[in-house]
Amino acid sequence: MSTSEAKKLEALVALEQALVKVPLEQFKRAFKTSQKHVEKEWAALATSAQEHIAKIDLKNGNKTEALKVIDSLTTRFTQLKKKLQESKEEELLYTNRIRIRLQHLDDLLNVPSQESPAFTRWSKTQLDRILVDYMLREGCFDSAKELAGEAGIEQLVDIELFAQSKMIEDALKRRSCVECLAWCKENNSALKKIKSNLEFNLRMQEYIELVRAQKLNEAILYLKKHLTPCADVHLKEVQMAAALLAFDPQTLCGRYKSLFDATRWNLLTAQFRATNCTLNTLTTQSLLHTSLQAGLAALKTPQCYDPETRNVNCPVCNASVYGVLAEGVPFSHHVNSCLVCRITGEIMDEGNFPMVLPNGYVYSQKALEEMALKHDGVVTCPRTGQQFMASQMRKAFAI
Repeated sequence: MSTSEAKKLEALVALEQALVKVPLEQFKRAFKTSQKHVEKEWAALATSAQEHIAKIDLKNGNKTEALKVIDSLTTRFTQLKKKLQESKEEELLYTNRIRIRLQHLDDLLNVPSQESPAFTRWSKTQLDRILVDYMLREGCFDSAKELAGEAGIEQLVDIELFAQSKMIEDALKRRSCVECLAWCKENNSALKKIKSNLEFNLRMQEYIELVRAQKLNEAILYLKKHLTPCADVHLKEVQMAAALLAFDPQTLCGRYKSLFDATRWNLLTAQFRATNCTLNTLTTQSLLHTSLQAGLAALKTPQCYDPETRNVNCPVCNASVYGVLAEGVPFSHHVNSCLVCRITGEIMDEGNFPMVLPNGYVYSQKALEEMALKHDGVVTCPRTGQQFMASQMRKAFAI
């Protein structure tokens, strides 16, 4: 493999950080959750054992009570063992997934060349993974699972993670914060680390819904329990929440009317999605969009957005589809210019000379000759509509 090819492959691997980081973050989170559970349960077992042992009087022959205590402790130890086994299986799942994904990237770095069958196979797997990722983000889980199963890439995609995210997003669309609040509780330490206010916003929305339903007594209790303790960080929001009790959902007061606005649920959904991506080191944009934009950046030129210079074969020039996707990417840098035929979209070179019409416009020799052959030696300029004889064409030479 040449040095340039090796650098291209290394650059491709550098874009795949999320592929390995996602299961790694899941493993770390599973390990911490298991550790906390074991420490909590072990402390409770130790305390319970000491209390029961202190009450047992073996000297007076209270063996039945001792056996009951032993049975109780044995049951709790069995439950703890089962929980440890489940945690071990979950951790093994993530470690195996990390190993498979690292091997997938290693296979790319070990291909002999970009023209080899090994690179073709790797690219096919990568394409399937990109398509599954896009389907998962769009909520097409059945199609994503079927494609992942057929391609044998179940360990290279994060179906369970997106399924959980979809369940929570659907709940928010149904105007239920219960599922998302449970997710926040599970990831409490990670959310604190990134200073996320998602849980507060969810609590705020539940409070607003109570006020909307005119359940004022419940709203006041909810305010005291969940919002007031956050006043040191969200004082302004808590003050607005307290004042909201004096308004009804039909209020015309702009500040409080916005709190009753139904679009707040859409903002919560978007915030959860962004937070979930951050915690799991997922890209906020699908791999399909990223790949397409990378390719469009290599093709995009200022001429792509000029109706007079658009190329029929250029995807960026298609303003209604790829042109929109390419709006945010930079223009490509070309050291050498090339002439492209306005009619066919083909490059004009020594095998397809640029030909100048009497009106000064240039088209490819191939396009004009085909036009002349169909119209008895007459060619029509597509820009001006002027007609000329084929004999009037002249070769153009670039200096």
